[in-house]
Amino acid sequence: MEGEEEAAAERPLGRLEAAEGDGDSDDDGSLSGDGEAEAPGPGGRDQSDMSFEELLQMQSDARTRVCKQMTSGKKTSKPTKAMVKQQQGKKGPLEMSAKKPVPFLRQVISVRKKVHRDPRFDDLSGEYKPEIFMKTYSFLDSIKKQEKEMVQKQLKKCRNMEQKEKLQQLLNRMTQQEQAQKKQQKLRERELSLKRQQRELAKQGKKPFFLKKSEKRKLELAEKYAELKRSGKLESFLNKKRKRNAIKDKRRLPSQKNL
Repeated sequence: MEGEEEAAAERPLGRLEAAEGDGDSDDDGSLSGDGEAEAPGPGGRDQSDMSFEELLQMQSDARTRVCKQMTSGKKTSKPTKAMVKQQQGKKGPLEMSAKKPVPFLRQVISVRKKVHRDPRFDDLSGEYKPEIFMKTYSFLDSIKKQEKEMVQKQLKKCRNMEQKEKLQQLLNRMTQQEQAQKKQQKLRERELSLKRQQRELAKQGKKPFFLKKSEKRKLELAEKYAELKRSGKLESFLNKKRKRNAIKDKRRLPSQKNL
């Protein structure tokens, strides 16, 4: 009888050992079923001194506690960018988002772009005013005049035909630039005179008038014809213009083949 009582007392301990083996306990004493460390039983008792029913009750209590935490509605906090950076560390690789497609040519190292500044179109250089510009660089006219005289002297002395042609082209270009500059100066003077007239009319209390582009062209043509008449080149200019107009009219006429 005494042997049967000892065997009955050892049965719950054997079942406890089997339960511990099925739970795959870790080295630090944590059960893999509920993921918690082995805690002392109620009243500070050791688990080896507890009965099998008390162990099952403690395990069910732990499971109900975990289920309540999961179903309570508290969402797990997502790791923020700061946390991700802290986890990566200073020497960690840069993580790219999988939602955005990675470009073929990715900029690995940020290179500072060079910005070229053109003083002609930059506000830092100031506003362009032709009157001030002409006054500031008026000394260039005398230098250009000296260069033109030098080219004329070289053209007279030159015997080589190729060199002579080059010098003649240079002289023609210099004369054309000089004529264009004089033309611009005349246009500027005309605009200034019109502005003066408008100011005088405004002082008298009259309404100022503004010329259209077509009227400005008519005034330019009238001045051009007056200048040609003074120089005696008006007839030759008109003859050339008539010939040009006749060639244009001839091109517009239908050919005899099409008739």
